[in-house]
Amino acid sequence: ELSSGINAEYGYDTDDETFATVKDQKQFEGKVFKATEKANSEVVAINNYTVVYRSNVDLFFYVFGDSRENELMLLSVLNALYDSISMILRKNVEKRAIFENMDSVLLICDEVVDRGILLECDSNNIVNRVHVRTEDIPLSEQTVSQVSYDILKSFNWLGQS
Repeated sequence: ELSSGINAEYGYDTDDETFATVKDQKQFEGKVFKATEKANSEVVAINNYTVVYRSNVDLFFYVFGDSRENELMLLSVLNALYDSISMILRKNVEKRAIFENMDSVLLICDEVVDRGILLECDSNNIVNRVHVRTEDIPLSEQTVSQVSYDILKSFNWLGQS
């Protein structure tokens, strides 16, 4: 599952022992999914946490914070993540595309939040930073999608300067 892949890499940023084990994390994720899969709102409260989410095709995107956290700020983080991912994937936000570009998705996460501290909410700035960071990767370490993008860009087939 996508959430497992990102959580394994990105982790939970909490000071308490609520998510001390993988089992605890999976139980919480199960509660969150159950509460949101058929809900009509984009904000739910679960176990003293405020959870904001967005679904698209075959994916759910979640951002959660302490129950005292400002819902609008959490929504800003969620929108920044989703919009940045959508821009990188050229609006093709689906599970397969995310897995093929997991390196960029993780870089986006790093640009938005660091240890629970919000760094950036402007998706254009985030995408620009991620693109700069992927350009610095040596050719031998780039993914096929990165190399393909660079080739198309060099021939100006993407319509970008």
